[in-house]
Amino acid sequence: MAVCIKDCIQNMNLVIGCPIGCSYCYARNNVRRFHMIDDFEKPEFFPGKLRLMEKKRPQNFLLTGMSDFAHWQTEWRDQVFSKMAENPQHQYLFLTKRPEDIVFSTLLDNAWFGVTVTSSREKGRIQTLREHISGGRYHVTFEPMFDDIGMVDLAGIDWIVIGTETGHRKGKAVSKPEWVWNLTHQAHALGIPVFMKEDLLSIIGEEQMVQELPPAFCRVLEEQKTWQK
Repeated sequence: MAVCIKDCIQNMNLVIGCPIGCSYCYARNNVRRFHMIDDFEKPEFFPGKLRLMEKKRPQNFLLTGMSDFAHWQTEWRDQVFSKMAENPQHQYLFLTKRPEDIVFSTLLDNAWFGVTVTSSREKGRIQTLREHISGGRYHVTFEPMFDDIGMVDLAGIDWIVIGTETGHRKGKAVSKPEWVWNLTHQAHALGIPVFMKEDLLSIIGEEQMVQELPPAFCRVLEEQKTWQK
């Protein structure tokens, strides 16, 4: 049975808002619907949520479900990474579509920096990520896909996630099976785990779904099982 990625990785929306303006942005729609902040184009930081990191039970946390890491203010990053250093029991994930807009480094091995690639013309973002962010680990999310990404340079990448556009936007992108398998085969040739998001179920078929997590994430999930709920 296909697994929902949200069952493996929890959102911790420390920052809400993003100025990029993607037409397919689900976060912007949610913010408008639930009135989370006044202006989605102007990101806001919620430092009170940092206490969520103090949980002793380990978690895999995505910290950019409602924002883009490249547009976090420096003081926000400093506070977040200071708190992360105090709580090494977790794995922390970040995503950006604008790696060229940030220069950042960390000594934390449990920080995962990812880039989103949605088309063949964007795959240069992967190299930009490696050049602009040092330390931690790297991952790439291919979602949504607007065309065949083609060959990609996955050197140094520790995980890839593949998905398709969700929601009911007119003219939404639908990932083709051959695009998904192209990326999967390239990653597997390098020993990189691949996670096909549950949204691909109707495209790939349940028996063909590949849902692999990095060893560090698996260790967190295994340790969670030893804790009483």
